[in-house]
Amino acid sequence: MTELTFLGAARTVTGSKYLVEHNGRRVLLDCGLFQGLKELRTRNWEPFSIPPASLDAVVLTHAHLDHVGYLPRLIAHGYNGRVFCTAGTMELAGLVLPDSGRIQEEDARQANRHHYTKHEPALPLYDEIDAQRALTHLQPVGYDRELEIVPGVSVEFRQAGHLLGSAAVVMRLKDGPRILFGGDLGRYERPVLPDPAPAIEADAMLVESTYGDRDHPADDRGEALAQIVRDTAGRAGKLIVPAFAIGRVEELLYWIRRLEHEHRIPVLPVYVDSPMAGEALRFYGQRSLELDPDMRPERKNVSMFATNRFRAVTSPQESKQLTASSQSAIVISSSGMATGGRVLHHLAAALPHERNTVLFVGFQAVGTRGRAMVDGAQDVKIHGSFVPVRARVARIDSMSAHADRNEILRWLGTTPAPPKRLFLVHGEPAPMDALKATIEQRLGWNVNTPGHQERIQL
Repeated sequence: MTELTFLGAARTVTGSKYLVEHNGRRVLLDCGLFQGLKELRTRNWEPFSIPPASLDAVVLTHAHLDHVGYLPRLIAHGYNGRVFCTAGTMELAGLVLPDSGRIQEEDARQANRHHYTKHEPALPLYDEIDAQRALTHLQPVGYDRELEIVPGVSVEFRQAGHLLGSAAVVMRLKDGPRILFGGDLGRYERPVLPDPAPAIEADAMLVESTYGDRDHPADDRGEALAQIVRDTAGRAGKLIVPAFAIGRVEELLYWIRRLEHEHRIPVLPVYVDSPMAGEALRFYGQRSLELDPDMRPERKNVSMFATNRFRAVTSPQESKQLTASSQSAIVISSSGMATGGRVLHHLAAALPHERNTVLFVGFQAVGTRGRAMVDGAQDVKIHGSFVPVRARVARIDSMSAHADRNEILRWLGTTPAPPKRLFLVHGEPAPMDALKATIEQRLGWNVNTPGHQERIQL
């Protein structure tokens, strides 16, 4: 008998975790952190649904925190097996997990210092040492190679086009069903990353529904971004872009460089204030063969991400100087939903002034500062104080790394035969339910939208 339990990203976009139990074996697909609403974040502190030591293996689809960020805590509480992923995911996890540990330690220190916590003392979910320990469990696997990870359970990673190293996972169970975990599905005909590999025939399929109720704007050759840069420069303001350190930063720099080359925007200083993003750019450069062909440099040591006045901010002191500067510039900093990191200091300084612009280029989960600003909040709480929002707040969905409704349908259409059951995950209720109705109407498939901790027999 095979059972599938939805331990995260069920009727929400965060905390991806799916437990497969087959013939006495237990395998966890993704090990993500819950983010956003407090009621979701508190799940990170709850005891894991099963003893972590009872797991036989963990498999990761990619290195975003909502898919890997719980791993240090899982290992700290007893898991001692291998964690299978692609080489690109292993490299990027080596950046995001220690950084997550440091941020959580710093947030706890800030909470204790300024007394904006109900807990005495406030503690991090895990620390940097826990994160470093977790990295020793990672086992890299190449794309398109079937590997038996425990007796009777094999997996294969297929290109997902969402992030460097991202993958859909095919799980084959001896004397059991074949399951396709779509992970976070990338997009078609976009720069930097290749298109998703076609879906394969499977008995059960999991697919994300982040943008299940809408389609991204048509490709405008970067004109929306160009207009925002021109408008902000015309007001002598700063353009602050909260961006995920891996994934969004690369596409942003690609477009800024292209717009500069085409003389469609003024050449401004471009600062990447995220050491992790700087390291991620290096990994992208080293793995250019996994990117779109047009991302491969024409000349050695020439990066496709280097703008005319590019500068990576490396030290906290440089970051403070940049925050205090009134120079018109583009500042790209993490985190992408403004939930933590250096971008909070830039926002605290820039938001009170009308000349500045804050631009969001990725999904903003309910309960995050980013979502509050996109929804029109008049002020936001940063480091215990309320900051007025007088700067322009803009959003560009066309840069999203998540497939939209039509792209999800396009990917589903590449499977040779419909699955017996399709499970929609990684989406808020409204887009998830809308996508369910669309798939049932257009494809006639059996579509399910499981709830948190729901257990289903396959």
